[in-house]
Amino acid sequence: MQYFNTTSVIHSTAIVVWLFISNFCLALADRDANVVINNEALIATSQEKVVKLYGAGGARGLESYQSGILINNSGHILTSWSTVLDVAKVRVVTFDGRRLDATMVGMDPQNELAILKVDDAGLVGFDLNKAAQGSTGQRVFAISNLFGIATGNESCSAQKGVIMASTSLTTRRGKTKSLYQGRVYVLDVMTNNPGAAGGALVDLQGRLVGVLGKEIRDEQAGIWINYALPMDVVKSSVDRILSGNTSSQISELKPVAQPHRIVDLGITLIPDVLSKTPPFIDQVREGSTAQRAGMQTNDLILLLNDQRADSRKSLEKMLATINRADSFYVLVQRGQELIRIHVRP
Repeated sequence: MQYFNTTSVIHSTAIVVWLFISNFCLALADRDANVVINNEALIATSQEKVVKLYGAGGARGLESYQSGILINNSGHILTSWSTVLDVAKVRVVTFDGRRLDATMVGMDPQNELAILKVDDAGLVGFDLNKAAQGSTGQRVFAISNLFGIATGNESCSAQKGVIMASTSLTTRRGKTKSLYQGRVYVLDVMTNNPGAAGGALVDLQGRLVGVLGKEIRDEQAGIWINYALPMDVVKSSVDRILSGNTSSQISELKPVAQPHRIVDLGITLIPDVLSKTPPFIDQVREGSTAQRAGMQTNDLILLLNDQRADSRKSLEKMLATINRADSFYVLVQRGQELIRIHVRP
């Protein structure tokens, strides 16, 4: 009869298990190290495709900077549409510190997106054909110039986070002061910061997943919302803008016989003393069409029927193409809010 040394068997088994666990832990450590290395390389590559934008603002709490995303190798920059872009030339600062001037290609007010263009500077952008849709629970990186930290050849900031939900701003119980009311990715990372708007949301494969939205807050709950626009929304806007199907310039409509006029609406704009005096409302007459519609003193008119009103002259020219019996929409900036107003005759 053969006897086994139970203690030896237990010790041998323990050694085998210990070796297995040790090797497994070492493998995990190697894998995690590779993940860290890969993440660092991915972030560095993605940071080179995000630029710093500087333009109008700096008064009444309005920031004069935000972020932008290179979306091809031809110098096109996708960003959030805001008053920062309300200048003839937007200053672009690249990852290597170059300072370039960008012009407006077009904008999509409904989705609050815009595209700028810089001359060929050898910049490499994201490939939108390889862009990905996000999913709940997915790990992502948010890359932006939050708080204007990067001013020269510093890279934009990178934040690690997770997509918490895919929802619509219109379905939220509270009220948000945003023109865009479509589907968004809600993030668990604090992207709702000055300068972050227009930044990139990137997955672990380095693909563009979304565009960081502007600062908005749930007015009932008082909670700032960290969100990004998904790529299906973004790509449709990009296609419309690059194909010329958006309203970045005054339309070619001819003047009508009985048009709307600024004086008839009951508003007084600031004096036209500059080559491009902005259509800033100085006074609203009591009981006027403008007052009934909801216009107020100190409103800055940005759009008329989704056409950009970049000066008093352009506003007058656009009003001249609308019959006095027809209604129209204006988009005004009131403090830090963008408000769409329906003007009825």
